[in-house]
Amino acid sequence: MSCPLSPLPNAFLGSLVADAIAMPVHWYYDRETLDRDYGAIAGYREPKSPHPDSILWRSSYVAANEKGEILHDQAASWGKRGIHYHQLLRAGENTLNQKLAFELAEFILARGGYDPAAWCDHYIEFMRTPGRHRDTYVEEYHRIFFTNLSRGVKPLACGGADVHIGGLVPVPAIVAVLAGSTSPVDLRGIVQTHVGLTHKDAGVLAAADALVKMLLDVAGGASLRDSILEHGSAWISKAKLRQWEDHADRIVVGRILSPACYIPDAFPAALFLAWRHADDFRGGVVANATVGGDNCHRGAVVGSLLGAAGDIPPDLVEGLAAAGRVRACFDERRKQPAAAGVVA
Repeated sequence: MSCPLSPLPNAFLGSLVADAIAMPVHWYYDRETLDRDYGAIAGYREPKSPHPDSILWRSSYVAANEKGEILHDQAASWGKRGIHYHQLLRAGENTLNQKLAFELAEFILARGGYDPAAWCDHYIEFMRTPGRHRDTYVEEYHRIFFTNLSRGVKPLACGGADVHIGGLVPVPAIVAVLAGSTSPVDLRGIVQTHVGLTHKDAGVLAAADALVKMLLDVAGGASLRDSILEHGSAWISKAKLRQWEDHADRIVVGRILSPACYIPDAFPAALFLAWRHADDFRGGVVANATVGGDNCHRGAVVGSLLGAAGDIPPDLVEGLAAAGRVRACFDERRKQPAAAGVVA
């Protein structure tokens, strides 16, 4: 990219970088095996097969009818052992949830604001069209949504009580395209509406709101560590940090906090990694990757907070497959009149 992005677009870029770095080691829970398969991680890598911790062999999804068909040619990989969740992606590419975050950012810019019903139509078209992405894994919330859709539930009501941190992935994209043209109160409401379309869980929605507050604060010049402590107090505190600060990242996220996807541990784990590595973007996103577990979706929080707080190393920008699309997206934002929040 020819010039640095402002803090909130940089936050979205940071979330994409963190996801792409974590992609090859996504859902490794055996860290010795992670180290054996990938060694020291400093940048983007190709995913390797077989994936020793993959649970696709016991995962299943069968569409009830054409309304629920979202696996397409990837269905053949489900129910088999050793399949990497992102087997067809190249180094520097993003996983499905981040691709949808990009779709959302461009959707908002194209419409001049956020429309939940129109977004649902776009989301349904994207997921049901073969070839729109090359990712093998389709997270549970998508399967819940399209199972409900295939049963005749209206799109705006198809979400479930999903408790996973994957619900936070679109938050940096929404903030990046609407902040500055939408009041903070309205922006928080839009995020609640959007996340609630797929994640009707109080914990996920509370974490999404806290992340919005942190991103806005840091973009406004607040210290990242102070903002985490102020807005993340339900999940992390000075007392906990004093208990954790002498432990390695893999002890805090692995033994004290679960590295898995469930929001009660996943969100404080993300906040801890962002707090510890507040002045070191590369160190933070690499730490997020190497502690394993749901590092891609946790990376949306870690990468966005670190991206809002500081610069992203040029090699990580250049190696990101979506880098040119990020620049085009925010060049377009600068040309357009301010978006006005929710469009009726």
